[in-house]
Amino acid sequence: MGETEQRPTAGSRLGAQENAGISTLEHGQKPPMTPPGKLVSIKIQMLDDTQETFDIPQRAPGKVLHDAVCNHLNLVEGDYFGLEFPDHKKMMVWLDLLKPVMKQIRRPKHVVVKFVVKFFPPDHAQLQEELTRYLFALQVKQDLAQGRLTCNDTSTALLISHIVQSEIGDFDETIDREHLAKNKYIPHQEALEDKIMEFHRNHMGQTPAESDFQLLEIARRLEMYGIRLHPAKDREGTKINLAVANTGILVFQGHTKINAFNWAKVRKLSFKRKRFLIKLRPDVNSSFQDTLEFLMASRDFCKSFWKICVEHHAFFRLFEEPKPKPKPVLFSRGSSFRFSGRTQKQVLDYVKEGGHKKVQFERKHSKIHSIRSLTAQPSEQHTEVPKQSARAYGDSNDAAAVQSCRQGKEVKSSAEDTGQHKSPSLKKSPKEGRKMDGAVVSTVEEEEPAKDRMQQNRPQSQQPSTAGSLTGSPHLSELSINSQGGPSVANMTLSPNLSPDAKQSSPLVSPLLNDPSCIRADDEEEVKRKRFPTEKAYFIAKEVATTERTYLKDLEVITSWFQSAVSKEDCMPETLKNLIFSNFEPLHKFHTGFLKEIEQRLALWEGRSNAHIKGDYQRIGDVMLKNIQSIKQLTIHLRKHNEILMELENGIKNSRKLETFCRDFELQKVCYLPLNTFLLRPLHRLMHYKQIMERLCKHYPPNHIDFRDSRAALAEISEMVAQLHGNMIKMENFQKLHELKKDLIGMDNLVIPGREFIRLGSLSKLSGKGLQQRMFFLFNDILLYTSRGLTASNQFKVHGHLPLYGMTMEESEEEWGVPHCLTLRGQHQSIVVAASTRAEMDKWTEDIQMAIDLAEKSSGPAPELLASSPPDNKDPLSVSDCSSLPAGLISDQRPVSISYVCWYRMQSLSFYDILQSNENQLSGNLLRKFKNSNGWQKLWVVFTNFCMFFYKSHQDNHPLASLPLLGYSLTLPSESENIHKDYVFKLHFKSHVYYFRAESEYTFERWMEVIRSATSSASRTRALSHKEPHAY
Repeated sequence: MGETEQRPTAGSRLGAQENAGISTLEHGQKPPMTPPGKLVSIKIQMLDDTQETFDIPQRAPGKVLHDAVCNHLNLVEGDYFGLEFPDHKKMMVWLDLLKPVMKQIRRPKHVVVKFVVKFFPPDHAQLQEELTRYLFALQVKQDLAQGRLTCNDTSTALLISHIVQSEIGDFDETIDREHLAKNKYIPHQEALEDKIMEFHRNHMGQTPAESDFQLLEIARRLEMYGIRLHPAKDREGTKINLAVANTGILVFQGHTKINAFNWAKVRKLSFKRKRFLIKLRPDVNSSFQDTLEFLMASRDFCKSFWKICVEHHAFFRLFEEPKPKPKPVLFSRGSSFRFSGRTQKQVLDYVKEGGHKKVQFERKHSKIHSIRSLTAQPSEQHTEVPKQSARAYGDSNDAAAVQSCRQGKEVKSSAEDTGQHKSPSLKKSPKEGRKMDGAVVSTVEEEEPAKDRMQQNRPQSQQPSTAGSLTGSPHLSELSINSQGGPSVANMTLSPNLSPDAKQSSPLVSPLLNDPSCIRADDEEEVKRKRFPTEKAYFIAKEVATTERTYLKDLEVITSWFQSAVSKEDCMPETLKNLIFSNFEPLHKFHTGFLKEIEQRLALWEGRSNAHIKGDYQRIGDVMLKNIQSIKQLTIHLRKHNEILMELENGIKNSRKLETFCRDFELQKVCYLPLNTFLLRPLHRLMHYKQIMERLCKHYPPNHIDFRDSRAALAEISEMVAQLHGNMIKMENFQKLHELKKDLIGMDNLVIPGREFIRLGSLSKLSGKGLQQRMFFLFNDILLYTSRGLTASNQFKVHGHLPLYGMTMEESEEEWGVPHCLTLRGQHQSIVVAASTRAEMDKWTEDIQMAIDLAEKSSGPAPELLASSPPDNKDPLSVSDCSSLPAGLISDQRPVSISYVCWYRMQSLSFYDILQSNENQLSGNLLRKFKNSNGWQKLWVVFTNFCMFFYKSHQDNHPLASLPLLGYSLTLPSESENIHKDYVFKLHFKSHVYYFRAESEYTFERWMEVIRSATSSASRTRALSHKEPHAY
């Protein structure tokens, strides 16, 4: 018999593309073939208790049905979910995605298949879509009602209070009592109603999305979260329950966990009739037998549990879907079952890459009706829109900030009354967000149409909002940092999108970068360009002027803004005030005059007078020599910076009031960098002068009229830099240690004499749960590893530390089967880490080995670092105490730290890179073009601290947006991109592409040079020694 001929459909005859269904497939992978033939109807019960009917071909495999359900829900992360149904023995089993549905469900008319959560990740922050978290929250609600998720009364009441908050909004005693009377979340709920309402009272202003986030944060810490018990007996005949989780196989007695076998310990899983067998890896310290045996009720029960274990192991531990085994020639032995679908790593990578289009969804049970349009005026203090879609933008009149969120996508929420409520609770909908009857609808649209609508409604005085800077995405994929503005600190809360792996908007899809306003005509720009000199010396002189403008603004942060704020608060001792401002005011006064003199010289050079005819003013060396000689008279003030930094940190340490004041000042718009960085700016500026004069002397021939003055100026500034070099290095290290201290939770004494920072970055640590992303901090005596805590300030929680004294290191790729893998063996602990690339591993290997050598030469092991308990209330709030959390986590917003960027971009950074970045600072005008726009927008751009800050003009006091460049690629546009302009460079990170255009060949090369220094860290860290701890 030949194969059945597949008839073309009407759509295929017309050239329509086949629908690939839900995105559980990798790029280029085809969905399973859907056999032709008679359709059969399958009833699916959703997590919100609605039922849907799906028609599939009789011979279709289970994956077709699963994909149809996920496609119906617009669910991107559908791989976490599964379909379960009662088989002919009334035992609940999972639908096999590879086998035909009709071979598994014999009587589909009489069976209701349930769509439920199948794989529970170790951290709900790995769920990168709001819709996925909502479905998980529904699963928790369902498990509570069915008695599957058991916990004490306090935890139960807290869980229900978050569910109530998501369904009816803020606390109102009358409404609460009515709602709890109508809705039974657990059996015997009446006894807990007062406690539920007491907790609900604390959730004021919490949106449904935040409630889901907090609900999962509490639930994941419960012992029975995601657990399905399978009755069994051990060898002695004792009744127990087996369960499988992301970490491995668990053993329960009743509802109490008595044992656990992590995947790393399990060598093989098998079953023989009713016996379930676990073969362990040999361990000299373990009392377990090599093979453990458990007896289950029947072979079917045993095989069903074995399948679930195989799937959990593959989903959480493997990098990709296992390949099918080749079919045996004669006869088969054992089961051919294998896991089908994407692994968790593939799901995370897919969502991070942005390979999907986000759509709206409806919350069936929510009665919250306040849905705000992005173009509407600000309404109440606490909006009911999920924070990642509304609060992320701050006030609605900050329209420029709107485009910074959702990694270039835009969220639109609007309300229109509709007369009917459609039964599917989760569905595709028109592009306008609609307020359904008793439902909240969140709409995410493609960026361009939304951008056009926003442009029409944009007021002239808008400024971007700070709130967008910390909502997150990269999933961070991208980090967008709208550095300023937004709601007050008291009302700022952590968005549910701020997850370690989140794909949310992150610190860098900037509003300026996506804003096509302020377009300058190309012809006008060309005419303007031709008016100015073209020689390289002129552009070097212009660089002095542009960077001096930025430097003067940075000095004003201290002499004007900080001094004004200090004068209004009685928080700083008079001696400290005098020390800071008496040394900065003379510098500000001098550089104000210096900038005027440079600008006058440039005006003459550009031909705005007749002096250029004689050629007397077409030089800059004489101006530089005169002013550098004057700067030498100010050296006494520069030498005080070390004392200023030390005294300010001591003052902060001893005064809670001063600590709070400085933290609040860093939240102001003008303080776009950490406060201590502004205190070090005068020393950084000396390095800039030296670099500029070196470039000028290299350009001039010896017989040039300006060469002698330029060389003399270079000699003067080089002498100053040499004298202050030691202080520069010490202060930079001191400042970096204090900056890291603010980034870390759980440290007592990070800043101690003799400690030197070497490298920080993101690595994967191998544990019983598999490879987990961790942030590592390497010093000359110790290695810390942390995870990102769920605090609004994006701090990292310390998990452990390894003293470098006595440590050994070896590559272990073959031993663990993990690429770019290292084993670090300390005196009391060993860890296995993996880098994202070979280049990253080489950097870490060299720096760790260098640090080990330094530790061996030191006097002995490092002191203990980790705090056994928080010493006082100064320490940031730990998320482990969930019951004490207010509506959203406490916000401690600061300029986004380098550590935070490295975490999201999977990058690392050395101290040498930081020193280099202090030299590679640049300011000036650039034209920018978004990849889908036609015109060029003129912006004033400041590059510093591995980041580009964007202003409308150099006169602005604070940036409108910023773009951290770590992880970005710097290239030239290709012919196919149709950028027919000179001096254009391209920045791209995953799906984000920006074009920037410089005014001359010199400025183009300078921007390329400084940006290249930030887009990739140094491949080698310079050798350190105790005599010269850090060298430029």
